[in-house]
Amino acid sequence: MGNNVFHWLAERLATHRWQYRALQLSGWGGYTLLTFVGSFFWVENHWLHTGYIVAATATGVLLSEVMRRGFQRLWNRPPAVRLFGSLGVVVLAATIWAAIKFAGSAWLYGTEKGEHPAVLAVYWFSYSFLILMTWAALYYGIKYYQTSLAQQAKALRAESMAHQAQLKMLRYQLNPHFLFNTLNAISTLILDSQGRTANDMVSRLSQFLRHSLDNDPMQKVTLAKEVEALMLYLDIEKVRFDDRLTVNVDLDGDSPRALVPSLLLQPLVENAIKYGISQREWGGEINIKARVFAGELLLEVSDNGPGVSEEVLAGLGSGQGVGIRNTCERLRALYGPEQKVRFRNRSEGGLAVHIRIPYEQESRHEWQPRQTESHRN
Repeated sequence: MGNNVFHWLAERLATHRWQYRALQLSGWGGYTLLTFVGSFFWVENHWLHTGYIVAATATGVLLSEVMRRGFQRLWNRPPAVRLFGSLGVVVLAATIWAAIKFAGSAWLYGTEKGEHPAVLAVYWFSYSFLILMTWAALYYGIKYYQTSLAQQAKALRAESMAHQAQLKMLRYQLNPHFLFNTLNAISTLILDSQGRTANDMVSRLSQFLRHSLDNDPMQKVTLAKEVEALMLYLDIEKVRFDDRLTVNVDLDGDSPRALVPSLLLQPLVENAIKYGISQREWGGEINIKARVFAGELLLEVSDNGPGVSEEVLAGLGSGQGVGIRNTCERLRALYGPEQKVRFRNRSEGGLAVHIRIPYEQESRHEWQPRQTESHRN
């Protein structure tokens, strides 16, 4: 029973209307209690005085509701109009409330001899103005706070939508880049009268594109699934390189369950093939390593090609190479300063790409390598 009542109250208090009612009840209830306790010892007829306090409080509640309607009409006006208009509303309400309370007090208890009417009027007005001005200050303070929260939520939604649009744009730039290279290779096979091979490559391309289109570009996938998608891409490259391409995959520990942006590895491997493996007469190998350390996923994609010049190395990830640049921009959009991409020439030859992103785990996925940890295509 208690849990049901608490749940009912939590649902009601989640709305602005019920929050306002709760604050009205608690505020005016506190005012009534303090007024009653403060005057308890100097009145003779407590029942009559209690009725007077209740009537005064009810009038104050009614006037505060009228003030609220006035503030709502003034809310979208210029600041100066809102300020002086609100002050006028408070002065008018305080004047009415003071007159009602003064008349009720004089009727019930009379007035002390020697008290000038102007002094009594100032006293009752000042007291009423202080109470209603406090109410108005609390109303506007809460109103501005709620408006600030709403604007922050709007800004966050707008920023999120902008990031989603940016990520989709970058994702759509990756696919045409890869598609152009593949279609160019198919065209070359057709010109060389290798129709069977070209048909096989088209079939593999359709599988890769189907996999790509079936996955939402805004969703992250496990590293294991990302490697499976990468193998579809490498099946296409197998037609081009035959047995000249070797790919070694080493996913250590919990890394296969790590969540990564979809199609994260494909442009990096494509770059390694284009500038590394294809430059060697006898082909070469690509190594993909991953491990989890200190709450981060550490990825490395390397090849044993000729590497790049220091000038090209300095431009990687910022200006040169559509695939790598877009990959870096996607990571910056998704993780901000919590990600790091570094490029270096290996001492034994070739280029290595190191990626560091926060580790997010997919607990229900089981990593099952395609064949073994070392894939040869």
